[in-house]
Amino acid sequence: MRPLEGIRVLDLSRLIPGPFATLVLADLGAEVDKLEDPGVGDYLRFFPPQAGDTSAGYQLLNRDKRSLVLDLKKPEAREAFLTLLGRYDVLVEQFRPGVLARLGLGHDVLLARYPRLVVCAITGYGQTGPLASRAGHDLNFLARAGLLGATGPAEGPPQVPGPQLADVSGALWAVVAILAALRRRDLCGQGGVCDVAMSEGALGFASLALAAGMTGAAGERGRELLTGGIAAYQTYLAKDGAPIALAALEPKFWSAFASAVGLEPDPSALVPGPHQETWKRRVAEVIASRTRAEWGVFAAATDVCLEPVLRPDELPFDPHLIERGALFTMSVDGAELPGLRTPVTPRGLEHRPAAPAGRDTAAILREAGFDDAAIDALRSARAIG
Repeated sequence: MRPLEGIRVLDLSRLIPGPFATLVLADLGAEVDKLEDPGVGDYLRFFPPQAGDTSAGYQLLNRDKRSLVLDLKKPEAREAFLTLLGRYDVLVEQFRPGVLARLGLGHDVLLARYPRLVVCAITGYGQTGPLASRAGHDLNFLARAGLLGATGPAEGPPQVPGPQLADVSGALWAVVAILAALRRRDLCGQGGVCDVAMSEGALGFASLALAAGMTGAAGERGRELLTGGIAAYQTYLAKDGAPIALAALEPKFWSAFASAVGLEPDPSALVPGPHQETWKRRVAEVIASRTRAEWGVFAAATDVCLEPVLRPDELPFDPHLIERGALFTMSVDGAELPGLRTPVTPRGLEHRPAAPAGRDTAAILREAGFDDAAIDALRSARAIG
């Protein structure tokens, strides 16, 4: 038995944060129904790359969920929503504060009607505070969280991170909050609101920089121990132009690496400062003397925290990920699309592709007690899709 079997989740979110959170909940056994509007809906559906009419990214984040379409701007749909909601334990929403309230569906209204409901509201800056209503995306949240302020290079503006750190951390904090709220409900019988701000969730990624900053040491962007300030914790290009990541941070790893490649195992190489430019140049020359494949052989024989920088298209062929079963494929309309097994996903599960928008609307309404006449009336009012 998976731990969340019997828990029902209604997901109003889109793009990455909410859908990633409900993906994890589904993997833990919850039944997740995704609600979209009849217009664009979750526009991640249309993000490239596409395989036929399906977005690979949308498939990865929305497998194993059912789909219903309600136009919450219509009163008929709002009434249907309130009726449906009685069947769910958790509501996940990602609107800016006040959006649901303007529809007459504010958190207070929902909890007054369903006191055991757990509402998880994922926003950029939280439900309160001077930035609560401000629009933003991942890069903005990282900027406000201090992550970009600790990111190199040392000269010029910070590098735009490749991953969506605030989005994904917000998703995972949402999962933690939901699990805690469900446990609290088990103890006292009451639901409540989980206020998850992505900008605050991202603060954890800047823990060391935050600790330093709170003591008055602002640090130098791109020149600290873990932000590119030392040669032993840096990326380089191999002989064939492939990037290599060296993270020989502890003295034992640096000493082993340096000795193996003919450098002096000088501990000063682990201390930030102007002398690091010389060390970086010397290590770069060493890394450029071998190909990525040759460094792979070296890393397998010498435990020094050195790894190739894999491209996303290489991940499905990585022997370690294959052995761990971290990635899989699903057949959708004749195309093979990627699937991700999260660290908490039980092995051996059969996964369903993401549903077309609105495919399960009628079935979900029937489960809530709507008969065919009521469903036809909603359809005539264009309240469902």
